[in-house]
Amino acid sequence: MSEPKASTPTQGDTYKGWLFKWTNYIKGYQRRWFVLSNGLLSYYRTQAEMGHTCRGTINLATANIVVEDSCNFVISNGGAQTYHLKASSEVERQRWITALELAKAKAVRMQAESDDSGDDCSTSSSPPAGQGGSNRNSEVQSTLRTLGSKVEDLSTCNDLIAKHGSALQRSLSELEGVRLGGETGDKIRQVTERATLFRITSNAMINACRDFLALAQAHSKRWQKALQAEREQRVRLEETLEQLAKQHNHLERAFRGATVLPASQTSPSRESKGSVSGKGDLSDEDDEIEFFDAMEDVAEFITVPADPKYHKRSGSNISGISSEIGMDDQSLDEQSLASNPESPQPQEVEPVRKRRTRIPDKPNYSLNLWSIMKNCIGKELSKIPMPVNFNEPLSMLQRLSEDLEYSELLDKAAKCQSSLEQLCYVAAFTVSSYSTTVHRTGKPFNPLLGETFELDRLRESGYRSLCEQVSHHPPAAAHHAISERGWTLRQEIALASKFRGKYLSIMPLGSIHCIFEKSNNHYTWKKVTTTVHNIIVGKLWIDQSGEIDVVNHHTGDRCHLKFAPYSYFSRDVARKVTGVVTDKDGKAHFVLSGTWDERMEFSRVMQSSRGGENGTEGKQKTVYQTLRARELWRKNPLPEGAETMYYFSSLALTLNEPEEGVAPTDSRRRPDQRLMEEGRWEEANAEKQRLEEKQRSARREREREAARTANSADEGTHQDNYKALWFDRCEDPVTGEVMHIYKGGYWEAKEQGNWEACPDIF
Repeated sequence: MSEPKASTPTQGDTYKGWLFKWTNYIKGYQRRWFVLSNGLLSYYRTQAEMGHTCRGTINLATANIVVEDSCNFVISNGGAQTYHLKASSEVERQRWITALELAKAKAVRMQAESDDSGDDCSTSSSPPAGQGGSNRNSEVQSTLRTLGSKVEDLSTCNDLIAKHGSALQRSLSELEGVRLGGETGDKIRQVTERATLFRITSNAMINACRDFLALAQAHSKRWQKALQAEREQRVRLEETLEQLAKQHNHLERAFRGATVLPASQTSPSRESKGSVSGKGDLSDEDDEIEFFDAMEDVAEFITVPADPKYHKRSGSNISGISSEIGMDDQSLDEQSLASNPESPQPQEVEPVRKRRTRIPDKPNYSLNLWSIMKNCIGKELSKIPMPVNFNEPLSMLQRLSEDLEYSELLDKAAKCQSSLEQLCYVAAFTVSSYSTTVHRTGKPFNPLLGETFELDRLRESGYRSLCEQVSHHPPAAAHHAISERGWTLRQEIALASKFRGKYLSIMPLGSIHCIFEKSNNHYTWKKVTTTVHNIIVGKLWIDQSGEIDVVNHHTGDRCHLKFAPYSYFSRDVARKVTGVVTDKDGKAHFVLSGTWDERMEFSRVMQSSRGGENGTEGKQKTVYQTLRARELWRKNPLPEGAETMYYFSSLALTLNEPEEGVAPTDSRRRPDQRLMEEGRWEEANAEKQRLEEKQRSARREREREAARTANSADEGTHQDNYKALWFDRCEDPVTGEVMHIYKGGYWEAKEQGNWEACPDIF
């Protein structure tokens, strides 16, 4: 059996590399990826598994390391765990043995010092309040501890050298006792002397390191004083800058209030700022010389650095290249804000409402999942009676409103002069809507028919949205959001879900529309499939997979996004997303890459070439020559303690916060959802059953009423007899798609406090 070539382990704070691990008598030794870190030896099938699945871990503090032969060695912790390992060569085995011995010695030392470390930490990490240099002092102490740890490592190396040197000298002494020729005996004595000199040198090295540590400790007070002086000077500079900024702001306001310029004139400061920005774009050669290197190659295309000729800006081609490349995001935002006379000034911003940052922690209730799910295989999720134990305290309408988590991407898109750049931001917005789902394994509450949810963020973000449940079987919700910053978003999403035993698939049906007022660009796209794995056994985890086409119906531009499904055998980055932006003629202009749970980047395409279809490797990949990548979107960090709050984002924590003046049908007023958020799950289950029975009774009454009106049983049982309150089912004027579109009236009813038309659903 041919063994694959093992990669050389990498050293640093951790030690990583490939080893062969004995599995059983059928498969024998199997290649595994081992990671040695913090006294623990863990292994994985592939490097890609390190982020989510560990196959086994052994603590070296209590482990025994035994060498069997030139390549094999055994690690055991007393019988509970035993790893029979094999390296690809004797040199590699010796590297692993040395690293394991060092890690074991360090783990034993840390375990022995753990009882005393508490007092040391309490005195060193908790300085008295008011000491300005506490952070700096802790950094110095941390550096000294690191130096001490490294010296201990050197001491351990010295002990190992002494151990192996003694064994070597014993072996040489035994050789001296054997009758050999005079020349051989001289050689052996020479080797013995050199081994002795080596031990003396290593001891001298250890002593020099100890002297260095003592010297560093002696000078630590001097360092602390110097750092304290630097910090105080920095604080004084920051205070001075703050005063200057306040004075500048005051003078600018005074100038605006005292001076009125004609519409044809421009502020000199604004002109100078614009000229500097434009000059910076034209002369920014250093940024343009940095090339973009692709994260990973995908099945559709490969990206490579563009030819340097595209980065040279001579007098003959400066206009063409500058119009093709455009300006970067920062200068674009600054110009758009400066040229927009309707942009709110800082002094006109009204104080916004302070939103909550915490909800009650999730209770730890146990439940037999299989007893509920074993009879539900193959059924639609919406028809399965689920207790709230599987839910999160949010409605599906609120989850739909979470698509606006990164609405600033649409704000930036509205400022773009180029429709292709605008398409990049819209594509990033479609990807960002999935970032909130990576840890959200809880099921949202199924909305009741007629249930609504409003999200008013006019003061904070300039938009407000409304959702309404317009159908129950199949479940469908309509959503409409409008922003003061020049865009409108509307969608109607129906969910088709199937439980397959090991996993749950959720297939969103329907299109999402985004319209920009200034350019009249109308974009549409659909959602990908969401899969929840390990439903019965194991830890739940979520994956997004499929393809999305974001289409601009006004210009014909298109962005094709691919969400790669996770695979144990793939070497790609997990949760990877790639995309290409093309114009109406199919010419590629931008390449997008990233992950749907972290960030997205885009880079401009300068050239592309497509390989033949009859090559030796089948269909060739398209090769794109691109400029340096720029970041489109990055996920906001989760709030502190999110793991105990259903992994809600900062926006999600505020969605179910009680508000005055909302409609009686708003999800915030739903009693079972409110009881679950408060941790009263038994009461929530009882309330949930009551609401579902009330909804069924209302549906039967509508069917009887429709039957009496139409004198037709067929028409009476049709779900279309329900008419949404705030949305009308009509044809989209651009795409021709029939969907529920907001007809108006909700926000006017809220201002008047007139909710007489709202049904009694709670």
